[in-house]
Amino acid sequence: MQVLRPISSEDFAALKTIAVESGHGFTSLPVDDEQLTSKIHRSQESFEKHLNAPVNEGYLFVLEDTRTGEILGTTAIEAAVGMQVPLYHYHQGKTVHHSSTLNVYNTVEILSICNDYTGSSEICTLFLREQFRRGLAGRFLSRVRFLFMAQHSNRFSDKVIAEMRGVSDEHGHSPFWQWLQEHFFSIEFPQADHLVGLGDKVFISELMPKYPIYANLLSPEAQAVIGHVHEKTKPALRLLQKEGFEHRGYVDLFDAGPTVEARLENIRTVRETKSGNLIIDDQVANSTETWALSNGQLAQFRATFTTEVLWDEISQTFTVNSETAQALKLSAGDKISGFVL
Repeated sequence: MQVLRPISSEDFAALKTIAVESGHGFTSLPVDDEQLTSKIHRSQESFEKHLNAPVNEGYLFVLEDTRTGEILGTTAIEAAVGMQVPLYHYHQGKTVHHSSTLNVYNTVEILSICNDYTGSSEICTLFLREQFRRGLAGRFLSRVRFLFMAQHSNRFSDKVIAEMRGVSDEHGHSPFWQWLQEHFFSIEFPQADHLVGLGDKVFISELMPKYPIYANLLSPEAQAVIGHVHEKTKPALRLLQKEGFEHRGYVDLFDAGPTVEARLENIRTVRETKSGNLIIDDQVANSTETWALSNGQLAQFRATFTTEVLWDEISQTFTVNSETAQALKLSAGDKISGFVL
């Protein structure tokens, strides 16, 4: 059975393996022992805090095969981004150059640096190891975060964002960054990407152009990738679009990948989640649908997905077998929530 739980110190080796396998552009998991250890500790502290509002917490989860103990992937939530370390984006806008005397009217796209998403909650660090990319595990990792957020809404902003990986080649080189590097920087994209992953963003404010950039002055290659995602990121973007996320013109500073957003209460998973009491029955029949189920707890949060479940709308109960109940650390009569994957 695959179970999602908060990360623990014992998961360091598995997290480092995932950081290595995730490759270039996956800035939230740098291949750096100190940073990875810090992420684990920060997550543990976040789960233990007593809060009424989001500040600077980070919740990191791992997906574990309970039969083998192997870690299959990760997923995470940042409670309020940009509160301590600035979060920069480019916003796509337009400016008009008009001369009635010459009868000239030109609309030009511009990119303006901003911090508009400061305080928003961010879903991030979703990675499923390649050998386990089958079935519903990827969809589960993406959607179960919204269930956790809804169950602990006081810990998160009402605006949720996701930064999507932009276009880059197999060596991690971004066409958009190539133009920025030529005119404003002297470092390669993987190095800049790595610095961001380490939390070192001072160079952004020091070297980034302070004024809006005219998009038509960029190279054709750079212009072509603005607002587009990496080929491997397309499935993740489609999942978020089905949840109600939209791109509203904000793109990453380095690879110009889109940032998408949604209101927490409007996210499909949040709207479709059912909650009720638990019944345990080892004879429960297979459902025609796969359900993602959660115990709704915090530091002891557990979630899994299964077809061996029965939801009764009238009695507001979920019936599962003892293996599922044990995986969720629940007893008969406890509260349980879930949604159809």
